[in-house]
Amino acid sequence: MRIGILTGGGDVPGLNPCIKAVVNRAAANGWEVVGIRKGWAGLLNYNPDDPEGSSEWVQPLTPALVRTIDRSGGTHLHTSRTNPAKIKPAAMPDFLEGKFEPAGEKKLIDATPHVLRVLEHLGVDTLIPIGGDDTLSYAARMHQEGIRVIAIPKTMDNDVFGTDYCIGFSTAVTRSVEFINALRTPAGSHERIAVVELFGRNSGETALISAYLGDADRALISEVPFDIERVASFIMDDRRNNPSNYAVLVISEGASMLGGQVIEYGQEDAYGHRKLGGIGQIVGEALTKITGVDILNQQLGYLMRAGAPDSLDRMVAASFGNLAIQQLEKGHDGVMVALQNGVYTTVLVDSSIRGVKRVDVPELYDTDQYKPHITHLVGKPMFLY
Repeated sequence: MRIGILTGGGDVPGLNPCIKAVVNRAAANGWEVVGIRKGWAGLLNYNPDDPEGSSEWVQPLTPALVRTIDRSGGTHLHTSRTNPAKIKPAAMPDFLEGKFEPAGEKKLIDATPHVLRVLEHLGVDTLIPIGGDDTLSYAARMHQEGIRVIAIPKTMDNDVFGTDYCIGFSTAVTRSVEFINALRTPAGSHERIAVVELFGRNSGETALISAYLGDADRALISEVPFDIERVASFIMDDRRNNPSNYAVLVISEGASMLGGQVIEYGQEDAYGHRKLGGIGQIVGEALTKITGVDILNQQLGYLMRAGAPDSLDRMVAASFGNLAIQQLEKGHDGVMVALQNGVYTTVLVDSSIRGVKRVDVPELYDTDQYKPHITHLVGKPMFLY
């Protein structure tokens, strides 16, 4: 067997331990592993008619080569947000110019036939893509095209449908809690309101859990539009009730005011998403206008997923990697490895496109007080999902 492995979408801590686990277990079976660099872009840009000139897009992986990669964050294979089924003509490699016709309203190119030709040329008969719902949506397409696929979910947003946990989530929460607590120093020293904006796209889970564990005064999540006047009233009460006369508000980048819109900017990526971010600044300015109190505004951004993974992400990453190879040992394919109710399992590979994973608001959030509120704990798994 010759396995192709790639990482797509945003980098998260835990990708390298997962890659290492796949390579080591595959090698023990006598199977080869080929690393596809820069996500799906590696297969798009590889030219089967010029293997030597395309060497930058693939890398044979051996236990010796991956021996130390788990000691650092990010992804050894690098990544991109490329979707070979939706390529702008200007983004097509020169050697493919004129070979595919743009189609649809947006005049995009589906280069899947080229991707299949590359896989055949490389002798890759099985794909292990590691990514979020966007990356894994194309993994489902590959399975439809007859390629054996074992998908592995990763995203610090933890919003892949079909699994309760994705690689990168624990480290993102750990980093967020550390920074929330660190920001108490300047907030308290200057008696300000700290507004901390966290990544999470349209899922508020990262903000919710970080606020819960960091004991933030209030949390604004993507799933519940908020009334800024009420938020201002609550946060001023929190500030007055704090002996150090400060307060902390955590907000998800996908949050929105009542009647407002999610703050997006920039061009759409290959999966139709624009960048999110900026709601924290807007909320901070509004709070200052309403309350007259100075704001400490901090957008944590990429710091949430920078550096090496914590122990939980190492555990899940290594286990997901081993579980993926175990599925191949059993002759299985067309699945995504997953965690459900704290138990390792598998689901169909297209599960990520079958639904949307969001915060269970009635169970985990007080919509009146804008705070985490865990209604029931008995029977819930460690991360409450």
